[in-house]
Amino acid sequence: MIAFLKGEFTYKSPTVLHMDVHGVGYELQISLNTYTRVQHLERGMLQTYYQVREDGHTLYGFFENTEKEMFIQLISVSGIGASTARMMLSSMKPDEITKAIIQGNARQLESIKGIGKKSAERIILELRDKVGKHIPESNISSLIDNTLERDALNALMALGIARTVAEPALKKVLQAEPHLDKIEDIIKKALKFL
Repeated sequence: MIAFLKGEFTYKSPTVLHMDVHGVGYELQISLNTYTRVQHLERGMLQTYYQVREDGHTLYGFFENTEKEMFIQLISVSGIGASTARMMLSSMKPDEITKAIIQGNARQLESIKGIGKKSAERIILELRDKVGKHIPESNISSLIDNTLERDALNALMALGIARTVAEPALKKVLQAEPHLDKIEDIIKKALKFL
């Protein structure tokens, strides 16, 4: 699996980006959200999701890991394909989608092209617990800006710990010991708060 690509942006459009990585050209399907972040850059790194289907292989590119995670969550919902997920991420930022799901705001999701009432309700039903039930609005993206915290959160979630449990544990660790600079130490100490 291709986790990310780092290289030169040789072609950019609102939906497709070509990337030269050491002489190999990759075509990535992107959202408008990612396009706005890379449109003025000549080089960069994109998180990727490689989808293999009977009718083709497609590589999706994301400027931020949060967008990639939301894309994966969305395509896990019955009836939501990659094109619809990309359309959603072009219409709303990942934290806005998360907020709409947590609040059960089907009407906001319905405002996205290709999302009807049933699809919006299904997204809310299937993802509400996964994106973090009962997270206060102000805390939805509280860990996004700090890469070390975000990586620690992702690691805890990969271990099967719910986001709603992992985030408070990380906050306790970082409030008690703000000088920690190794992800391993942060994770170990956070596990003690669980």
